[in-house]
Amino acid sequence: MGASSSGPRPEATWEDWERRVALAWDSLEEHSADAFRQLIEELAAELPVGSAVADFERGCSFDSTGHPARAVELYEQALAAGLTGIRRRRAVIQLASSLRNLGRPAESVTLLTPELDAPSDELDDAVRATLALALTSLGRDREAVSLVITALARHLPRYQRSMTRYARQLVETDAAAADSTESEQDRPPR
Repeated sequence: MGASSSGPRPEATWEDWERRVALAWDSLEEHSADAFRQLIEELAAELPVGSAVADFERGCSFDSTGHPARAVELYEQALAAGLTGIRRRRAVIQLASSLRNLGRPAESVTLLTPELDAPSDELDDAVRATLALALTSLGRDREAVSLVITALARHLPRYQRSMTRYARQLVETDAAAADSTESEQDRPPR
């Protein structure tokens, strides 16, 4: 497959390119890591130089083959280049996950927290799961469990309200305990 920097092959449409990318991802396990990254590189090279989508797909290929540091660079480039739609949200989630794996969970939390307020889509649970892992890496386990239970609750056939309330209480208990400790520390000694 010949690569050009001006866009998908002349005979290819965007839909065809997307289909070929999906087929490549479906074949991930059939390739060595290097061969898979090369396959994605060839597809990405069909897009214009500086394409946010191309950088995103390259980042995914490095991430999926055990190179999170390079993936972080490419995800950041894709986001800076104006990546949009579902790929933008995927890039944020995957960037945050890679940052956590590289020992930078605070950056992961900073990236993912605004995603909790983003319009709802099929990636909502992935946002919460990835954020929960980052919070756990920071020792904020109750907050992490609260997020996961809140995400799980809406999938339950029953007990949705109860589980949502219990999840909220996990973090409210932490906040109340912190307030109590602070107010005890503020009191003058007897």
